[in-house]
Amino acid sequence: MNADELRALQAPIKQKYKDDAGTALITMHAEGRLDQPDVACHVETFTGSARAGLHPAAGGSTDFACSGDMLLQALAACAGVTLNAVATAMGIEIKGGSVKVAGVMDFRGTLGMDKTTPVGFKTIDLTFEVESDASDEQLANLIRLAERYCVVYQTLQSSPEMTAKLERV
Repeated sequence: MNADELRALQAPIKQKYKDDAGTALITMHAEGRLDQPDVACHVETFTGSARAGLHPAAGGSTDFACSGDMLLQALAACAGVTLNAVATAMGIEIKGGSVKVAGVMDFRGTLGMDKTTPVGFKTIDLTFEVESDASDEQLANLIRLAERYCVVYQTLQSSPEMTAKLERV
C-alpha cells in the first residue's frame, strides 16, 4: 500500500468522524473464561483461544501465556502497525526491521510480599530496528509520530480511567 492508497482508504472514515464525532467512539471488547483448577484464563483472540496463567516468576508454568508478556506483545503489535502506517503516509520505505519491547517488573509487588513495591511494570522500553534509506531526520520524525499515534503506547503513557466490578451469574 502506498500513501495515496492509504489516504483514499482512510478519507471516508475521517470524513464520517469529522461530520459526527460520536461515530468515532468505538467500544472494543475482550473476554476470558476462568479456569480455576489451573489458575488460568482462556482469552479469545482473532487466531483462537490463548490460555493465560501465572508467570513462572509468580509460580506459574511455561505452558501458559503470561498476561504481562501479552501486554508487551500488544504494544509491539500496535507500535509496529502504527510505524508502518505512518511510514506509508510519509512516503518512507521500510525495507525491513523489527519492534522489540522489554518490561521490567518486580514480582514482590504482585505476590503481595512488600506493600511498598508497586504491582506492574517499573519500566517498558520500546525499540524499533528499521532498515530504510530515509534520512536520520525523517526516521526521528517517524518514531515521534509512531509514539504519538500508537494506541497501546499512549494508553500506557496516560493510564485511562478504569473500573472493576463483580457480577454474579
